[in-house]
Amino acid sequence: MNLYKKIRSLYIKHFYSLEKQARISGVKIGKNNQILGAFWSSEPYLIEIGNDCQITAGVKFFTHGGAKVARKIDPTFDCFGKVKIGNNVYIGTNSLIMPGVTVGNNVLIAAGSVVTHSVPDNVVIGGNPAHIICSFEDYYEKIRSGKQEKPFHEIILQIGDRDTMGAETEEGRLAAKILDEYMQDFQRRNPTLRVF
Repeated sequence: MNLYKKIRSLYIKHFYSLEKQARISGVKIGKNNQILGAFWSSEPYLIEIGNDCQITAGVKFFTHGGAKVARKIDPTFDCFGKVKIGNNVYIGTNSLIMPGVTVGNNVLIAAGSVVTHSVPDNVVIGGNPAHIICSFEDYYEKIRSGKQEKPFHEIILQIGDRDTMGAETEEGRLAAKILDEYMQDFQRRNPTLRVF
């Protein structure tokens, strides 16, 4: 790789949003998506993401796999498949989306899922291999009618960074104090939720 390409690659990595990086690599992406991290495979042009999706950290999309082993039997063998994600889809942390999978609209994919088959609209899936857990409507009603705060929101909080923020620094002790106070207040307001 020449110097220009290296500099351009570093510039894109550090100054472009993950969504823009995906578009540049060839992924087809709709509007109003939140991408917190993803691996787009070596054929990103085979991946399509709809509108209003959230792709969390550690998610990986695969568009091929296993062909090298099969080539011992048939040297011409290859295995590719498009991946299509519908609209209003949440893909949980560290989920794997395998080749040839189509995910419908209004789908929640639980963290750590391995999605090996296509998924219909309006469902919650999870597991390895992923399977339907319940309808999206049932999931929403269970959360809505539960005893936790309404609506329940996932909170991601980062104070400082891993290189300059140690647990034994003054800032680290302050961060621990703030988080401890928050968790005590959260547990007081949500006595039926188990916080781990």
